[in-house]
Amino acid sequence: MKSLLIKAENIKGLKYLLNEKKLRSKIDLIYIDPPFATGSNFTVTNGRASTISNSRNGDIAYSDKLLGNDFLKFIKDRLILLKELLSEQGSIYLHIDYKIGHYVKVLMDEVFGIENYRNDITRIKCNPKNFNRVGYGNVKDMILFYTKSSNPIWNEPREKYTEKDLEKLFSKIDKKGRRYTTVPIHAPGETENGKSNQPFKGILPPEGRHWRVDVDTLEQWDKDGLIEWSSTGNPRKIIFADEREGKRVQDIWEYKDPQYPSYPTEKNSNLLDLIVKTSSNENSIVLDCFCGSGTTLKSAQVYNRKWIGIDQSAHAINAVKTKLKKIEGNLFIEKPDYDFIEIVDIPCCQK
Repeated sequence: MKSLLIKAENIKGLKYLLNEKKLRSKIDLIYIDPPFATGSNFTVTNGRASTISNSRNGDIAYSDKLLGNDFLKFIKDRLILLKELLSEQGSIYLHIDYKIGHYVKVLMDEVFGIENYRNDITRIKCNPKNFNRVGYGNVKDMILFYTKSSNPIWNEPREKYTEKDLEKLFSKIDKKGRRYTTVPIHAPGETENGKSNQPFKGILPPEGRHWRVDVDTLEQWDKDGLIEWSSTGNPRKIIFADEREGKRVQDIWEYKDPQYPSYPTEKNSNLLDLIVKTSSNENSIVLDCFCGSGTTLKSAQVYNRKWIGIDQSAHAINAVKTKLKKIEGNLFIEKPDYDFIEIVDIPCCQK
């Protein structure tokens, strides 16, 4: 299928995808950044977005007036449809703020199952502020990450070690100047049969433990100089820093919002790049039904995914088209080729 940009209220857009496009259980990744129940309007003036709610200047880009139970019903109605669209190997990331996010988590537990909850990711969104208030400064929001099943697409994300990481995690240096650390070659649990409980260089695993690999592999490691022997004859496996891909990404992300956004809710492109690369594959379909400025769609395009964006705001649709035009195709990245449709209404039988 071609990528698709839809101008519509997103309930109509989602039903269109289910009924007309027959995409039930076909979407591998959903990222949404819905309204946060702020009770505010957000505006655009002369092409520049205001990130301050209830700005008196400019055109309204989107209205965030639903509060309380009305807001939660608004979110739940869309989550139910999104679950129908999500593939069995699919994931959903919902970006929300700290004031309403815990209520939204209860909804997501109900719709997707608490067993499919993966993370409450803390996103550092800005630099510390010095406002006078009763309470600590707020520099974060949250991303709720759920999967459709226990076997989702997962491309293990890694980030580079910092110099401080290298000094701390790989504190030893060999004769060639390579940083390394050592880890035990045994693991908890005894085995009665097999090669993981056999003697290695005349040594048995400690009581209650077994070798992590078979003895033949241990012999090869030792031959290759990958076993370090302590002064007391204790063997440990050598791990070189320059052979590691990096460290695992944890659940606190520092991706600050753009200083001069093209749309009030525009998010950091590196944040979306990480999500798209981790929870989808090439030619997967990525959906954002609150697509705003189109950052999700751009990340999907750059990493060779198909995408679907839905938004009812004319300012959002213009921002998306402008952002996509700036993608320069090359040997590795195709220039955006997508269909655009506007849904004003849908037949009553499809409601």
